[in-house]
Amino acid sequence: MSAVYATAALLPRGPVVGGDASDQRRHQRVRVALLGRYMLADRREFPCQTVDMSPGGVRLTCAVAGELGERVVLYLEHIGRLEGLVVRQTRGGFAVHLAGSPRKRDKIASQLTWLANRDLLGLPEGRTHERLVPRQTAVILRLAGRDVPARLVDISPSGAALACEVRPPLDTLVTVGSTPARLVRYFDDGFGVQFLLPLSPDRFHAGMVL
Repeated sequence: MSAVYATAALLPRGPVVGGDASDQRRHQRVRVALLGRYMLADRREFPCQTVDMSPGGVRLTCAVAGELGERVVLYLEHIGRLEGLVVRQTRGGFAVHLAGSPRKRDKIASQLTWLANRDLLGLPEGRTHERLVPRQTAVILRLAGRDVPARLVDISPSGAALACEVRPPLDTLVTVGSTPARLVRYFDDGFGVQFLLPLSPDRFHAGMVL
């Protein structure tokens, strides 16, 4: 399947988040789950995850919603730094209309194209965060109502590799220590998980306990 057709398959018809009618006609939203952080106008910073996105807007799931019209600065994996205004509050998050030049929006469109094709064609997942080997490697994996001992192979703000005797199916929701996550890949002696929300800097260090 070509890249063009792969992208088209993941671009549903529908209005972009925020913007005027011309923006809505130009930009199609892509369902994509990217981890990141956002800073509100009062400089408070929180973790987030995207629900869907276009070159003109993004919808986030997060713990603290911004006020309508509030300026937001976003840092999203694979995308980088973005700015915009809160245009809608949603259940569990909010939507942002992104500011930027036509060149910046073209760059976002290219990044979303790559992400869409990666998911559809099964391309390897990119890693934007440094992975560290923690000093304390023993961790409890909570899975389907039972606790299973596991070992942290490495960890980043967005995910971890675990050595474990059990092998849950891909996309299984698990809790690593106290951190919710989703199983995204296998390797010889275990599997990798992606955290549902990225770890804050004060929790992420080599000696951390999840």
